Amino acid sequence: MPGQTVLLADDDAAIRMVLNQALSRAGYEVRPTGNISTMWNWVSRGEGDLLITDVSMPDGNAFDVMPKIKKMRPELPVVVMSAQNTFMTAIRASELGAYEYLPKPFDITEVLAVVGRALAEIRRPAAAERKGDEQGENMPLIGRSAAMQDIYRALARLMQTDLTVMVTGESGTGKELVAKALHTFGRRKNGPFVAINMAAIPRDLIEAELFGHERGAFTGATARSSGRFEQAEGGTLFLDEIGDMPMDAQTRLLRVLQEGEYTMVGGRTAIKSDVRIVAATHRDLGQLIRQGLFREDLYYRLNVVPIRLPPLRERIDDVPDLAASFLKSGLHKGEAPKVLSPEALRLMQQYSWPGNVRELENLVRRLAALYADEVISPEIVQNELDLSERPDFSARSGPADITTAIESELAHLFREYEPNLPPAGVYQRVIDKVEVPLISTVLNLCSGNQIKAAELLGLNRNTLRKKIRTHGIEIVKQSRQVG
Repeated sequence: MPGQTVLLADDDAAIRMVLNQALSRAGYEVRPTGNISTMWNWVSRGEGDLLITDVSMPDGNAFDVMPKIKKMRPELPVVVMSAQNTFMTAIRASELGAYEYLPKPFDITEVLAVVGRALAEIRRPAAAERKGDEQGENMPLIGRSAAMQDIYRALARLMQTDLTVMVTGESGTGKELVAKALHTFGRRKNGPFVAINMAAIPRDLIEAELFGHERGAFTGATARSSGRFEQAEGGTLFLDEIGDMPMDAQTRLLRVLQEGEYTMVGGRTAIKSDVRIVAATHRDLGQLIRQGLFREDLYYRLNVVPIRLPPLRERIDDVPDLAASFLKSGLHKGEAPKVLSPEALRLMQQYSWPGNVRELENLVRRLAALYADEVISPEIVQNELDLSERPDFSARSGPADITTAIESELAHLFREYEPNLPPAGVYQRVIDKVEVPLISTVLNLCSGNQIKAAELLGLNRNTLRKKIRTHGIEIVKQSRQVG
């Protein structure tokens, strides 16, 4: 609160002046300095109620003295500022016990709000000091844009919790990287990280994959098999493409989240579960809930902490850093050193990137492998971007036929994962995408009459009922009658 003393350490005189003026107008006494040694002398003498410090200063690094500060004065709130703006900077600040991390350039109103909150709260014990050096070159997430700074700060706050996280974002934005970061730098880092993609597993096998099965549970189950929950015990389970999970499996997953236990397929004994859940999807779960394809109660259990990953077109300033990182990683795979010319980078920043970061990575991989030029020109980039453009079916005089639509969907799918192949289960993914709207449309036209719908589809009634249950298809009755 006003009247308290703020210690301010930053070697940039302009920043010191701006912050000094703003904090003084807010009623705080400010003690500014441009070096670590003076700041440490004040702290060691017990002066100041809050410390605001830059990371890098002429006579040292604030991260090097923060462990001593937290040991000597654990109650002193420390607000860390940095122009580095990387994911690891935010994580390091959090692990060393910083109250808040503020990337530069910052908003003065936000600084004042942070200072007010910090001085009003009773500080909890500091987080454990990070062991080892900062591994800046191995950052799981890359980018210094404002959009990514919000992600970094949210992740830093979640590292020492077991809260369930829902990561949303378009395909190729890096949702699994977020899950791995939460695990690798979190309290469960010594446990296993297990990932499962709901869209890549046949729907009738998902429950056995998740919860395991006992011997004889179904045809072909000749021995007991552990599921992903058992494999992830004590660690993190990443449920990718959660929107593709069938309703029966959703019900079982909800019980695990509510009760903390599950039973294997074909089993009777409840098994306790100690797993952190991180879920992800590129689909609109709200729309799936309205369509009756996703349980609303499960959504609220999973969406405890939502994190939205921005598409690359919303963080276009990160393209140079991302491209440089992909080129650098290629050196470890025997690729020749390459750089992108400034004009090539500007051209890449003008592209919409429908495939997001994955598409950018694939482009950089192609550029490094296919062209001998040490400096990649804008002409080369333009040529590759023209080749990767998807065909525009919307410009046709009439709707695309179903064969063309499926070919377009498959082309997009394979391009997302190139030069590798997508996960197994492509056939079932495509069949599900065609089958759900087909059955839904026919059922609705038949006013929900399953006998008429089965006859129109050419299916057995029992087969139709099973597909309705499997897909969780909602039947909306209409006034139209089919005679």
